[in-house]
Amino acid sequence: MVTSGKALKKPPHRGGFSSKAFHWVNYLVLALCAYATLFPFVNIIAVSFSSSRAINAAEVFMWPIEFNMNAYVNLLKDGQLLVAMKNTALITLVGTALNMLFTIMAAYPLSKSRLRGRNFMLMAILFTMLFSGGLIPNFLLINSLGLVNTYWALWLPALISAYNMFVMKSFLEGLPDELEESAQIDGAGDATILWKIVLPLSKPVIAALTLFYAVGWWNSYMNVLIYIRNTDKLSLMVKLHQMIALVSPDMLRSGEGLMQTVITPEGIRAAAVVIAITPILCVYPFLQKHFIKGVLLGSVKG
Repeated sequence: MVTSGKALKKPPHRGGFSSKAFHWVNYLVLALCAYATLFPFVNIIAVSFSSSRAINAAEVFMWPIEFNMNAYVNLLKDGQLLVAMKNTALITLVGTALNMLFTIMAAYPLSKSRLRGRNFMLMAILFTMLFSGGLIPNFLLINSLGLVNTYWALWLPALISAYNMFVMKSFLEGLPDELEESAQIDGAGDATILWKIVLPLSKPVIAALTLFYAVGWWNSYMNVLIYIRNTDKLSLMVKLHQMIALVSPDMLRSGEGLMQTVITPEGIRAAAVVIAITPILCVYPFLQKHFIKGVLLGSVKG
């Protein structure tokens, strides 16, 4: 091997101050983004545990001032909010279970090119994403079926989200065909393949869609307001809205005699927000690992 007399020069080192400065700027920008994201939530929690004097004086920032729980006691004292939370838990659990069941039942066969009429069914489902019957026809249909003032008026019209079904279908289409072919050779049917092979491999998308459906049901407001007339069946969001709408400084007093304390409407609203979002925040950590993989569906794969 012939080499030149001159030694090969090493490329100049491009690290140093400029590289460190880039990383520090990057960390600073990310920290500011995290602060901007978390500050409203932290501030709401601080307001909910602060005194009315501190709230009116705009002294509350990142931590409670003159800590107290009067706003929570005022919301929970008559038990109506606990009943509404139980109703919302029922709506969310049953609604999410039905959503996932029917979404999987629709997405799995539609992900197979051998299905007859597949293209027509996909176009029909896509049509529902662009056009809908409207509020009045939906109400007339629910009323004619005798479902008004029942939770089935909420569950049945929303059994499947077309968008979520297409997400599930796209994921299933990406699974290797060889897995199902080998199971068919061993004598497994479609139900066995779906239960023992496809679903265990679909945990990321199942976790992501479960969280999407659950958040939607937990925040359900308009349909409950339209179809549920019994006050004992109202969801948490509707009950919170009713309680906040009736708030006035003269009504919000805790204690007796000279020790009465006025609770500001801002404190009640902050406590209502914390009560509404806490259950979903408690569920998220259990789905986080699979949820992160699920939301990356369709991204560039290395």
